[in-house]
Amino acid sequence: MTNHVSPNPLRRNVLMSAATAAAGAAAAGVSLNATAAATPARETARLVTRDGVTLYYKDWGPKNGQPVVFSHGWPLNSDSWESQMFFLANQGYRCIAHDRRGHGRSSQPWDGNDMDHYADDLAHLIETLDLKNAVLVGFSTGGGEVARYVGRHGTKRTAGLVLVSAVPPLMLKTADNPGGLPREVFDGIRAGSVANRSQLYKDIAGGPFFGFNRPGAKVSQALIDSWWMQGMMAGHKNTFDSIKAFSETDFRNDLKKFDKPTLIIHGDDDQIVPVDSSGRASAGIVKHARLLVYPGAPHGLTDTHKDQVNNGLLAFLKKGLA
Repeated sequence: MTNHVSPNPLRRNVLMSAATAAAGAAAAGVSLNATAAATPARETARLVTRDGVTLYYKDWGPKNGQPVVFSHGWPLNSDSWESQMFFLANQGYRCIAHDRRGHGRSSQPWDGNDMDHYADDLAHLIETLDLKNAVLVGFSTGGGEVARYVGRHGTKRTAGLVLVSAVPPLMLKTADNPGGLPREVFDGIRAGSVANRSQLYKDIAGGPFFGFNRPGAKVSQALIDSWWMQGMMAGHKNTFDSIKAFSETDFRNDLKKFDKPTLIIHGDDDQIVPVDSSGRASAGIVKHARLLVYPGAPHGLTDTHKDQVNNGLLAFLKKGLA
């Protein structure tokens, strides 16, 4: 008598999911076999900084490809760059992104949550991996991290610089920066973080970050959930301190040290980091910077306008570095 073994439902679901993913990839024109042959499996690793902070990072794509190093925004982590990393790694670039100290899967130090430490951590990553001819890409707070990296460590290991929806030159309104945002704006973010950080993140993601508060906007609950999840992975103290770091740090002198080809990408409907006081102002400081302003694009354009951003980055890598 032959025993009948019922199929394992979990195994069946996994196999069905794999088959669906393969079919979707084929429909999109992506060869899974070709990708696997050309690009190592998804890799992650950790390193320890000079002051004992553990940083998590991803290293995707062929190791002999030109390095493209991504710095993420507040309060997110390297997952926020996956659309760009997947696209460029499949174009032959080595794509690297770390979770900033206190964010994502990196450790959560009580102190050192400032731009100088962020920039030094980025330098430690670049030096540990011995990256040369790298293109540094910073989004929002990550744009400040890239700018401060140049200010503190120079550009000897870089071939180009990209600022996307970035906070430089200076977000805070001051006597010599009248176009900045009032301190009350950032005090409100701090108050919201202390009162109910989870709700604050849902409100930001569900409203101005992706432009979902605009009339007729097509709201993606999946993007809201992903943003909230990344934010809640970060440390409370770390993200609280980072509000001061991204809003009050003056990057004007750092931008003056940009001496490599520079691309600046910004949306003209950015409600978080307004384009006039950031993207356009930075382009006025960095010599020979190329400014791309996307009509109607919100702050989170790396998701809402990811095809435009991806193609803009690829064009810069192929032609803008000459």
